[in-house]
Order: sequence, then structure tokens, then C-alpha cells
Amino acid sequence: MVKKLTTAGALLFLVIAAADTSWASEKVTDSGTTAWMLTATTLVLLMVPGLAMFYGGLVRTKNVLGTMMHSFAAMVIIGVLWPAIGYALSFGPSILGGLVGWNPEYVLLRGIDESILDSGIPEYVFAMFQGKFAIIAPALIAGAFAERVSFRGYVLFIALWSVMVYSPICHWVWAEDGFLFNMGPAGAIDFAGGTVVHISSGVSALVAALFLGARRGYPKNVMHPNNLVMTLIGAGLLWVGWFGFNAGSAVASDLDTGRALTVTQVAAAAGAFAWIIIEAILYKKATSLGLVSGILSGLVAITPAAGVVQPGGAIVIGAAASLFCFLAIQVKNRAGYDDSLDAFGIHGIGGIVGALTLTFFIRESWMAEAAVAAGGTWGVWEQFGVQAAAVGITTVYAAVVTIILVFVIEKTVGFRLNETGEMTGLDQTLHGEHGYGLINLN
Repeated sequence: MVKKLTTAGALLFLVIAAADTSWASEKVTDSGTTAWMLTATTLVLLMVPGLAMFYGGLVRTKNVLGTMMHSFAAMVIIGVLWPAIGYALSFGPSILGGLVGWNPEYVLLRGIDESILDSGIPEYVFAMFQGKFAIIAPALIAGAFAERVSFRGYVLFIALWSVMVYSPICHWVWAEDGFLFNMGPAGAIDFAGGTVVHISSGVSALVAALFLGARRGYPKNVMHPNNLVMTLIGAGLLWVGWFGFNAGSAVASDLDTGRALTVTQVAAAAGAFAWIIIEAILYKKATSLGLVSGILSGLVAITPAAGVVQPGGAIVIGAAASLFCFLAIQVKNRAGYDDSLDAFGIHGIGGIVGALTLTFFIRESWMAEAAVAAGGTWGVWEQFGVQAAAVGITTVYAAVVTIILVFVIEKTVGFRLNETGEMTGLDQTLHGEHGYGLINLN
């Protein structure tokens, strides 16, 4: 009798399971991974006020608030624009021949309310994590034309740039049907934004700086930083936040996360150490500005490589980035163009160095998997070709669209601040405030 009841119970269970199998197919939230990704998202957002302090300390006293407002404005403008349409343009299915993505269900994120990704995190968390990258990219550009642009022109520029430059490049590199994502057996490698964030913003920064022209009095008048202490603190916040930037890009809490965090630390330290050595050889002293420049150079360069290189490669990449970024700044000084805070010299050059040199330090297991995917051999130079193509395409596209944007904005609402406003300073002219008390020092 007991045996018959047991058999009947088993059959009943199978019938119920066959009638409703939704319990087996539902994705379950991974609380550990979700907790880490929430932390990483917060760390990346921390980089934006860190950037505000970094840039704010490097300008003259009369422009400190106006310069910091550029970073905070990006938090506000892109903070609304990204959930509205940015996520849909970046991660929706390809349209217009792959130029950009689009998914109407992603508009205002209304279609992801119940969505859990394969990694076990709510899609909301992934969307917000990616949104922080979209925020910091245009904020980086502001360093190139600091101290000489109108606030309304800047706000319009970053809104249009985010839609027309950032979102398409993001789609090409990170969306599953993006053409750079699928170039070669493993795609163009950009683990955390060397191409998407740093090359695109760095190149756009150079184009905008050249179009708008130099600050009045540059380079004849020396324009000293107003607060290098604040710049040092800002650099420290950027370094801390970068662990979320890179390690969070694994979208996991596992071995790859630990690898990315480790090489981020190593490359930043190597970049700073290399810059100190360069200054010691040339100037017989180490400067705080050089130290933070080296930190950022190493961080930028390791960003695309964080998922594929080991610590030894990270040291070389970080040091190489410092050397090339230092040389780029010397070229700028000799050429006389005014990239005010070296946005291109650090982010553009650092991103290019990282995207290209990573191919020489890829771990063997990754290359072996790429060879299998290629159905034969796949070596360093084949991957280098893919990386170079991604760098070239990103550079040309960002440059062309940016020159169109700055031209149109200058001819409509105005982008370059007038002479009186620039000489008075951004703080008083545009915001009616002073960064340091009531005295407006130059």
C-alpha cells in the first residue's frame, strides 16, 4: 500500500511539474553579484565628483566653480538622457545598418522592470552601471576647453554628443550585435572603456579645443593651478573609483573580477612611478601634478586591457602610457594649441596606447580560445589589426561628428564665451558666484 501511494505521489508531482514549469525557467537574482555590481556602480559615480575636484584644482581661481559644474552637469543631463533613450540606443538591436541600436522597450527603462540577466543581476543594475560610463565620458571632454565656454553651449554639446557619438560607439563595441564586438574571433578588446570612453572623449576633446581656440593670453601668460591639493584628492577618488570602473566591467564577482582589480592597481602605480622617473631625469624633482598625471595615464591605459593581461603586462602598459602621455603633452606645448587640462594628452593617448599594446600581453589561454574560435591560428598581429581598426574607426567617427556639433552649437546658441566673460571668469559671469569667499582672485 505504501509503495502504491509513493508511486502515485511521484506521478502527481510529475503531472504538476509538466503543467507548470515556470518555476524551473525563472532567473534567480544572485545576491552576491548584485551587491558587488551595486558597489561598483557607486564607485564609478564617485569618479565624477573626483574628476570635478581634479579639474577644479587645475584651473584659475575665477573658474573653479564653473569647471566643477561641467562634471556635475554631466551627472544631471546624462543622468536623465541615459534612461530616457541612451540605454536603448546603446544596447538595443542594431538599426540603420548597425550604426546604432534601438529597442523601444528600453525607453525610460520601462521594459526591464522584471528583467534578470544571465549573470544574476537585475537589468536595472546593469543599465545604471553602464549609465555611469555615459556620464563620465562627456565630463572628461570638458578639460580640453576649460575656462572658455558658455554653460548653455556645454550642456547642449554633451547632450548631443552622448546621443550621436557615445551611444553609437558603445553599441559597436559592447552590444552583442555590434560590428566591433564581432570583428575577428573574439572582437575588438575593450574590457572597460578604453575605446568607448577614453579614445572617443579624448579625440573629441582635441577637436573641440582646436575649433574653439586657445584661452585668451595663452600661451604667453602662465595660468597656474589654483589648488593642487584639491587635484591630488580628486586623483585619489578617481583611483578608488576606477576599481568599480574596471573590476565591475566583469559583471560578475569571480576570478575575472579579481584579475581586473589587481591589474588596475598595478598599472596605476606603474604609471605614477614612470612619470616620477621621467621628471627626476629631466627636472631633478618630482611634482604632484606629474604624479597624478602618471596615475591617470596608467589607469586609462589598463582600462581596455583589464580583462586579458596579467600584472607583468599591466606594469609595462602603465609605464608605456606615462611615457607616451608625457610626450604628447610636450608636443602640445611646442605646437601651442590649448588643450587646457590635457584631456587628449592623457585620455586620448592613454586609451590608444592601452588598446594597442594590450595585444602583446594577452594571456595565453585567451589567445588559445581565440584561435579555436577562428578555426585555426590567431596570433598577436591578427588581434593587433582588429585593435588598430577599432581605434581608427572610433577616432575618425568621434572627430567628424564632434566638429559638426561644435560648429553648429557655436553658430546657434554660442559655445565660446565672449572676451569680457572669459576675463571676468566663469564663476561670476555664468553662475554669479565665487569659489573662495567674496574675493575673485586671478
